[in-house]
Amino acid sequence: MLLSMTGYGRATKSFGTKKITLEIRSLNSKFTDVRFRIPGNYREKENDMRRIISDHAKRGKMDINIDVESMDGDSEFSLNVPLFKKYYTELTKISSEMDAEPGDLMAAILRIPNVVGGGDGAMSKEEWKVLQETLQEALANFTDYRVTEGAVLEEDLKLRATNIQTALEQVDPFEVGRIERLRTRLKQNLEEFLGKENVDENRFEQEIIFYLEKIDITEEKVRLAQNCKYFLEELASKKTQKGRKLSFISQEIGREINTLGAKAYSSDIQKLVVDMKDDLEKIKEQIANAV
Repeated sequence: MLLSMTGYGRATKSFGTKKITLEIRSLNSKFTDVRFRIPGNYREKENDMRRIISDHAKRGKMDINIDVESMDGDSEFSLNVPLFKKYYTELTKISSEMDAEPGDLMAAILRIPNVVGGGDGAMSKEEWKVLQETLQEALANFTDYRVTEGAVLEEDLKLRATNIQTALEQVDPFEVGRIERLRTRLKQNLEEFLGKENVDENRFEQEIIFYLEKIDITEEKVRLAQNCKYFLEELASKKTQKGRKLSFISQEIGREINTLGAKAYSSDIQKLVVDMKDDLEKIKEQIANAV
């Protein structure tokens, strides 16, 4: 099973007169990067939540947004009017100086930390328990989303790797012909340069053997076939965190394809190499979004 690094999860629960809504959004990242936008009195639990999320999500750039609403409009939830006015004045001034559209400044300012207060008292054990439950539910929905997206990625990666295998199988019929054409061309060039009567056939055959060994692509074909097989086996494994490993294998596949192209000396094989490279680039693009 392959997981996508792109994901979304949301959960809402009630605690007393509060409605707690937690959202998780993630994008591609080489490492685990968790950023929070949460009420001030929830900051004390930020490290605990970061640890839970990192253990669960494994990899990706994640934005965590926790919104707490009062269902009866009590005074615990307040607007920091002086801070709001300061932001509004400064942003309006900047947009005027830059001759830019201010947009919906009020809505944007309300999303800035500390503008809207959510209570400054310490969180109770009961509220922390509800928050943990909300987080776990959001993470479960987040994982479901990643699994669904990952299934699409997996099918496309499987198709691309299979395409490379198919193109590799088509190389053999062209390989025999390229050796004969190369032998003929070299001999013609040598005879034109030295004259047919001056060509030492034994020496020519020795040089041909040496030259053909340098452009032999047998090892590249074997290694490329093995790497494609290894890629598909790893893709089919039950591990969920395998994006990095697949990336390493794809680099090896690319190395063999490049060497195959450099030694090809055949327009037909070069066309197949171009097709392989096209599929490999698509593999790399998709792997960049895999956990």
